[in-house]
Amino acid sequence: MTESPGHDRPRTDPAHVRPLPVADVAEHGRRILDEVATAVVGMRETLTLALATVLAGGHVLVEDVPGLAKTLAARSLAKALGLDFARLQCTPDLLPSDITGSTVFDPATRTFEFRPGPVFTGLFLADEINRTAPKTQSALLESMAERQVTVEGRTHRLPRPFHVVATSNPVEYEGTYPLPEAQLDRFMVRLAVGYPDRDEERDVLARRIARRHDEPDVAQVVDASTVLAMQAGVEAVDVDPDVVGYCVDLAAATRTHDALEVGASPRGSQNLALLARSVAVLDGRDYVLPEDVKRVAVPVLAHRLTPTPAAWAAEVRPETVVRTLLSTVPGPATVAAATPGHPG
Repeated sequence: MTESPGHDRPRTDPAHVRPLPVADVAEHGRRILDEVATAVVGMRETLTLALATVLAGGHVLVEDVPGLAKTLAARSLAKALGLDFARLQCTPDLLPSDITGSTVFDPATRTFEFRPGPVFTGLFLADEINRTAPKTQSALLESMAERQVTVEGRTHRLPRPFHVVATSNPVEYEGTYPLPEAQLDRFMVRLAVGYPDRDEERDVLARRIARRHDEPDVAQVVDASTVLAMQAGVEAVDVDPDVVGYCVDLAAATRTHDALEVGASPRGSQNLALLARSVAVLDGRDYVLPEDVKRVAVPVLAHRLTPTPAAWAAEVRPETVVRTLLSTVPGPATVAAATPGHPG
């Protein structure tokens, strides 16, 4: 296998990015969310967790029924972040090369040339990912895990930052393919949008009528290099050992729960700590509280859990199991007062 940088877009080594201070990351995050909120109504918490996932270096799976502005939210977030955006509608006949790109023969030069696929972007939206076959779904695994694709024995690096947002329809099952466990585990979070309330839905209609055209306008707030600096700022934040232990205890409790056949892997506990750190920074703190872990526990852990046949028949949902564990697994003693920079 050889590595080919020749077709890569310019990329920045994250190790050489200067981290932004926590206050600057929080301010940029607030402005990004405010800008996206001009186009997307009633999804502040979902968008906050999606932005936190990006800043934590992860990928997002959004599972909900059609028509809830999932695509609009992804496109608006990419625009506010200043990232290149590509959307791919997943269908049963989609091929892996439709995602990664392929090598084609150029008659003019009589040479083979790699033509990058849509995955060579900043934020890649795989719409209705469960409508394409597992072989094609797996084409995303290498890009999500390694930030690269391998085509015909040659490795092509993806640009940085690179993040995947995938949507999945949990209602229709005909003509769909469940995501492999290995791919589910690569998503840092699984989020749900939910229906808006009456006032929010009225606001959606009123905004559409007022702007006189379909697509809302979202302004760019930061650029790709600033996103990398924000990610580096999150990476600079340490987590108290007691909070780390709490993340481990929560993940370990899923492995022995009677309703679960498969619990969360160590990647689950790691992502729990990473995302908790990210939401803490967006809140303007350089320390992580147990409440941050609890806030992200369901989105991080639930999709990694496999119920037993008896629990599945009894309609015991993984989200319910995680909420139960949050009330039964002992949390750490308050760590805030002992955390540097905490006012009290």
